[in-house]
Amino acid sequence: MNQQQASMPRVFAPVITPFTADLAVDAPRLVAFCKWLVTQRAGLAIFGTNSEANSLSLAERIELLDALVDGGVDPRFMMPGTGASALPDAVTLTRHAVARGCAGALVLPPFFYKGVGEDGVYRYYCEIIEKVAASQLRLYLYHIPQLSGVAITASLIARLRQKYPKTIAGLKDSSGDWENTRRMLEEFPDLQVYPASEALLERALPLGAAGCISATANLQPRLIADYIDQWSMPRGRQINGQLTAVRLRMQNTVMIPALKAVVAHYAGDPAWTTVRPPLSAAAPAEVQKLLADLDGMGFAMPGIAAAGEVKQ
Repeated sequence: MNQQQASMPRVFAPVITPFTADLAVDAPRLVAFCKWLVTQRAGLAIFGTNSEANSLSLAERIELLDALVDGGVDPRFMMPGTGASALPDAVTLTRHAVARGCAGALVLPPFFYKGVGEDGVYRYYCEIIEKVAASQLRLYLYHIPQLSGVAITASLIARLRQKYPKTIAGLKDSSGDWENTRRMLEEFPDLQVYPASEALLERALPLGAAGCISATANLQPRLIADYIDQWSMPRGRQINGQLTAVRLRMQNTVMIPALKAVVAHYAGDPAWTTVRPPLSAAAPAEVQKLLADLDGMGFAMPGIAAAGEVKQ
């Protein structure tokens, strides 16, 4: 593990974004929830896929990052998503993340045009880095081809690493393809590679994975962090069974509404169930079954009730 990796959280939550009843962003709830996540040893991958990031405007992302930092959340725990279809938007968001002192920026490739060549994606990342022009920028590539339609290939990573060895810091692999994750870990041992599921950590950590950036880190961050610390010990194997069971159960849902329903229940705060169109809230019967299944696993979110005590 290199020095930079040692200073970063090893589990990041793509933090779910709360909305008010009229679908405005709810900064106080986000600040409270992020503070709880940090107490549970999680880093904050705000504006990720499960944050409904692409349902947020440029101004809203800037507003929410400012609210978090100004509200006392340490930006050294943050890796905001700053990718966008429009290059100027990606530059603006990445520059703002750097200016606010964030640990890194998790950057999607431009995701509207399909069938673009590697050269175009390479130029997109080069333009961001050159235009932000900050030595402290640590850029994490975000590979989620099933949604973006644009792959982050090994050859692209190699080109970017050759040109910007101090800037290209890592990769989130959300492909769901273990062979791709394995290849990235083996070909780029000095890159911080984060699988997108704690269920993959048993195989990824022995190969040098940095940790994970997982949707269900919104629910069980401390358990994931404890497993990363103890994976090679008997206690680690016990923890792995618990955290994997929760992850696999959540994968059988529409993830974002289900995450919000679980947080709403354990925080005692129904406002968390609100999602922005085109998403829809989880059906009551589905939520009831999900909560019963989690309860049967002994699932808990220690201290989350405090995040429900939001001062508006």
